[in-house]
Amino acid sequence: MIQRLKDYDYTLLITPIFLTAFGLVMIYSASMVTAVVEGNNSTHYLVRQSIFFAIGMVGFIITSLFPYKYYQKLIKLLIIIVIGLLVGVLIFGNEVNNAKSWFVIGPFSMQPSEFAKLALIMYLASVYSKKQAYLNDFVKGVLPPLIMTCIILGLIMLQPDIGTAAIIFLIVCSVIFSSGIKMKHLSVLIFIGLALVIIAAPFMITDERLSRFTGAYQPFETPDSDGYQLIQSYLAIGVGGLTGEGLGQSVQKLGYLTQAHTDFIMAVIAEELGFIGVVIVIGLFSVIVLRGIFISRKCEDSFGALLAIGISSMIGIQAFINLGAISGILPITGVPLPFISYGGSSLLVLLISMGILNNIAMNVNKRENDVKE
Repeated sequence: MIQRLKDYDYTLLITPIFLTAFGLVMIYSASMVTAVVEGNNSTHYLVRQSIFFAIGMVGFIITSLFPYKYYQKLIKLLIIIVIGLLVGVLIFGNEVNNAKSWFVIGPFSMQPSEFAKLALIMYLASVYSKKQAYLNDFVKGVLPPLIMTCIILGLIMLQPDIGTAAIIFLIVCSVIFSSGIKMKHLSVLIFIGLALVIIAAPFMITDERLSRFTGAYQPFETPDSDGYQLIQSYLAIGVGGLTGEGLGQSVQKLGYLTQAHTDFIMAVIAEELGFIGVVIVIGLFSVIVLRGIFISRKCEDSFGALLAIGISSMIGIQAFINLGAISGILPITGVPLPFISYGGSSLLVLLISMGILNNIAMNVNKRENDVKE
């Protein structure tokens, strides 16, 4: 037990817990008025997120102690379950904003696509680690895992959930790139991906999705409709300045900035805690991502290395897309800020993922500590 505590990666323990705890504070600050307006107690969203935090920490502890190499034996089962859930949500899911992405179970809801991210990372890490000898053969070594990836991406886009699909696509690219694939094969994959996007674009483009681009890049031309949300985000960020208006003192969360406790929680952070608060949060995300990359480079087996890369890229990519949306760099896609935004499925998957990453780190730390001794 003492040896396990010695090998534990406390950076990957303390940082996500701090971000989540901070997220609970900001969720309460950003949602208390919204909750009351909806007819609930002011702590409604705080309590619900706290429940998932508790469940997620149980998952974190279990996965941090469970040997990550055993996941390779569970890959087929996990993929079957995920595909079953993605098909099920299209049939039985609850439709919100013209998308079927959620199962509603009593007072709670579950988003299968969040679990698909982690399952697909495990799948690709397992397959490409076993195909290291065949990576020079595009048809035999590179292409087969992408068929399964396309099936999962296709099911998610049918919901439709373009934001999650984009995140998964970028995660897949990072894992494939890190697997050691030849650049010419990577170029072929990029070409195929672009071709599929061009083919699918006429079927996926709607007035609603086009409005997201208008709202992102020409917000002041439609200040009362498509550009409204981004303009309110700009106001929150601008008012916050360097040090912010003070915790709990946001004005934009009082009905002006919708989704203040979910996708746009960073705008509330900027308004209440200023540029300094934003930099600290981004810095903590950077710590997790860079630590994950460092662990992947130290890991001696390719499965662990690719798994660490996949988890790190999932957190980094999701944070980048969220921050890009609130600042107008990217269209609004409904992607939550990792650990901080309200959302039980997202938080649960993130904490489980951090437990897995910590287990990989523990193996690396144990090997290095043994060498020192």
